Amino acid sequence: MNQLDLNGKHGIVTGGASGIGFAIVQRLLASGAKVSIWDRNEEGMKQAADALGAPGNVQTVQVELTDPASVAAAAKATHDHFGSIELLVNCAGVAGDNARVWELKPEQWAKVIDINLNGVFYCCNAVVPYMLRNKYGRIVNIASIAGKEGNPTASHYSASKAGVIGLTKSLGKELAQEGIIVNCVTPAVIQTPILEQCEQFHIDYMLSKIPMARFGQVDEAAAMVGWLCSDDCSFTTAAVFDLSGGRATY
Repeated sequence: MNQLDLNGKHGIVTGGASGIGFAIVQRLLASGAKVSIWDRNEEGMKQAADALGAPGNVQTVQVELTDPASVAAAAKATHDHFGSIELLVNCAGVAGDNARVWELKPEQWAKVIDINLNGVFYCCNAVVPYMLRNKYGRIVNIASIAGKEGNPTASHYSASKAGVIGLTKSLGKELAQEGIIVNCVTPAVIQTPILEQCEQFHIDYMLSKIPMARFGQVDEAAAMVGWLCSDDCSFTTAAVFDLSGGRATY
């Protein structure tokens, strides 16, 4: 694995205890950063930290991303622990139940929007002020190809990820002259535990749309995010990076 230089950088990865988030934490650590894992699963974070074997370079913070006060407290705890925050990767998310719009329960819609979209807003809202102190930052939001194309029986997920794309573009423009770069990644299906939330017919549908005819791997996502967190990404902001095996058409 080719390493990027993230020495001296301190980052946050939401949902970093498993899946894409865990792979991103590994990538950032291997490149020299120190990382705070934010997750609601305290036991999962402990297991992740043990597996990483990087004491002193990993902090874990239990946080409820749908609660602005919890997110604000987590941001302060991370800043107090490391002394600064340079990187934020918003990776936490849920798939929700598969159902057509008129059959989807309103509480299911609200849950997915609250975690996938509102949670990203709360994190950016809480962390950006710390980045502004040093006029430096890299923010990467994990959206989805579903946010561009809209997957049937996944309107809540698709809408939430479309919202993340719009949020990324707005925030990137707002911070364009502040030394803080904001981008998002739109994966197609990545082989992670989130697939356990989906019906098999939905997984089959998503896979059928990918010209490479395979799932993406977490390390492929982590490699792209690692570059977006680096100083090598310097003139690209408010942008969308596809990770779709050829599915993306625009």
